[in-house]
Amino acid sequence: MSSNKERGEDALKKLEKELNARDRAEKSGPFKVAALALVAIVIIAGGIWYFASREDDSQTEASSDGSVLTGERADTLPDTVTCTYNEAGTSAKKVSLPQGSDISTKGTATLTLATTQGSIGMNLDRSVSPCAVNALSHLAQEKFYDNTICHRLTTEGIHVLQCGDPKGDGTGGPGFRYDEEYPTGDAKASTQQSVIYPRGSIAIAKSGKNTNGSQFFLNYQDSPLPPEYTYVGTVDDEGLKTLDAIAEKGTKDGSSDGEPAEEVHIDSATVK
Repeated sequence: MSSNKERGEDALKKLEKELNARDRAEKSGPFKVAALALVAIVIIAGGIWYFASREDDSQTEASSDGSVLTGERADTLPDTVTCTYNEAGTSAKKVSLPQGSDISTKGTATLTLATTQGSIGMNLDRSVSPCAVNALSHLAQEKFYDNTICHRLTTEGIHVLQCGDPKGDGTGGPGFRYDEEYPTGDAKASTQQSVIYPRGSIAIAKSGKNTNGSQFFLNYQDSPLPPEYTYVGTVDDEGLKTLDAIAEKGTKDGSSDGEPAEEVHIDSATVK
């Protein structure tokens, strides 16, 4: 039976391995701050090391203290809101600026990605992040996502497939930006240093504060991140099966962060 000290050492080795996996150049998306989330976990692990060194037999193995996003706002939005979409940079593909007045906060929109690896259905929740849902729906309607690829798969620390860049390298966007929504500013979630974006959740990728655009990431397993990425909804059951199959094949170069081993080409994106 391993001692608490040995379990503490194993936990720290695992955390160190996850941190080393983040040594690639950072691009748009959740990866810029994923390392910060992992550093926070290392601090927690420091506490584990302290107690493990005392050989206290009651000490249990390390676990994350981050709360899980519920996908429900602490406050209820009015029936409609105004969304601001600011022009920014050059669009990677021709698309117009979304209309931002009288945006509904009721119901859901279903955005379906028909990919070469299978269908991925996305149930987008207007009651949580109406401006982001409006932007994604607008981009799909104008065929912005058609004939693009999901360019990035991460398999350690966080577990996501990232899509939405017509350039296919993580640097492309729609030529406009908009602000973060839930969980940013939400009383239930924003007080946490790190939260769990649960398996099946969808969030908007970004490169800094208020830089939401076209890129999004799909969590095929729970992913600990700061509560700074706009949550927009969930992947359906068929989509989760597709994501699991993509993740199982890993990345093209065998690393924990890179292009999927088999290209995930979005033939079309339709919204209802």
